Amino acid sequence: MKVLLKEDVDNLGLAGEVHEVAAGFGRNYLIPQGFAVKASPGAMNQATVWRKKAEARRAQIRAEYEALAAKIEGVTLNFTARAGDSGKLYGSITTAQIADALNETMGLDIDRRKVGVDPLRQLGEHKVVVRLSGDIHPSVTVIIESEGGEPEVEAAAPVVEEVEEYDEFDEYEEFEESF
Repeated sequence: MKVLLKEDVDNLGLAGEVHEVAAGFGRNYLIPQGFAVKASPGAMNQATVWRKKAEARRAQIRAEYEALAAKIEGVTLNFTARAGDSGKLYGSITTAQIADALNETMGLDIDRRKVGVDPLRQLGEHKVVVRLSGDIHPSVTVIIESEGGEPEVEAAAPVVEEVEEYDEFDEYEEFEESF
């Protein structure tokens, strides 16, 4: 089934484009939701209007995302967590926690699935990527400190002690003299 998209559809195409889709997908989802119409000569005449509206909308959204990305780049989030001597956390700082802190700090509503990839499990400073759109990926700085407020434990320098040389022959002579 050929459909003409009225709006941008993720993983399919942009508004004003004609696509060949499965009949069920077109009939049961795209057309009832208002995302597309069946491709016909009359609908093709309106395609240029839909294309222009969609381009204007995409330009506006891109400008908003770029402004938001500039704000996010400057944000530093601080977390405290229990950690072992090696700096490894006993739990983790999850992407949901980072998203909640970012939303609270900036007054936004960013989905947790768009923040980072894996949970953070080490003390220190980390850069976490926030995926706003397909090509705009600002990063937020996350600092994880030990819960006790103590700085990270540095490895102690090894202690070298002087050791007497062991001579097997001297010990044998002392043993013989005792008889």
